[in-house]
Amino acid sequence: MIPETPVDAGPLGRDEVRRRLSGQSSAEDVPIAASPMHVLRFLAAVLRARTAVEVGTGSGESALWLLSGMVPDGVLTSIDVDPTAQRRARAALADAGVPAGRTRLIAGVATEVLPRLTEGGYDLVSVSTATTEHARYLQLGVRLLRQGGVIVFAGVRATPAHRDLFRAVEEDEGLVPIGLPVGPGLLAVAKTA
Repeated sequence: MIPETPVDAGPLGRDEVRRRLSGQSSAEDVPIAASPMHVLRFLAAVLRARTAVEVGTGSGESALWLLSGMVPDGVLTSIDVDPTAQRRARAALADAGVPAGRTRLIAGVATEVLPRLTEGGYDLVSVSTATTEHARYLQLGVRLLRQGGVIVFAGVRATPAHRDLFRAVEEDEGLVPIGLPVGPGLLAVAKTA
C-alpha cells in the first residue's frame, strides 16, 4: 500500500494544509511550501497518470511520490544505469507496500531504453539524472508522451549548459513550458500536439 503522504513529505500533511486553508493557522506559521517531490506528485495527480517513466531511480523516493499521485492501478517505469540503486529502490518500494505490478525497474542507459518504450503511451516523464543531454532526453521523452502529457526536468537552470534544451523547447510549437523555482529548479513541458 502506498502511503497517503510519503515518508519525507515535509512539515505539512493533509490536516495541516486543511487547517491553514481554513484560516485556522497562527501568524507564526510558515507559508505552504513545495519541493520537487511535491510537484511530481501534483503533476501525476492532475494528469490522472496511469503510466509514467522516471529517468534516474535513485533511492526510490521519487518513485513513491510519483506513485502516490498516480491512479491506484497506475504503473511507473523507472530507468537507472546503476543496478545497485535499483535493488535498494525495489526494497524501499516493497517496504512501503507498493505491489510489484505497479513498478517496472529497468537497469540500463536511459538513452538506449527510452526508444524501446511505447510511443505516445505515457502520461508523465520525469528526468532527474545529471546529464548534458537534456535536449536528447526531451526528444526521447516527448515521443513517449500522449497529447496533454508532461515531461519534467530537475536541476535545470538558465545556464549555458541547458541552452540546447531551452532552444529545443522554444522551437517546438507543440510544447508549452514552465520553469518552477523549487529545489534545484524544475522545467515542466506539456505536449499539446
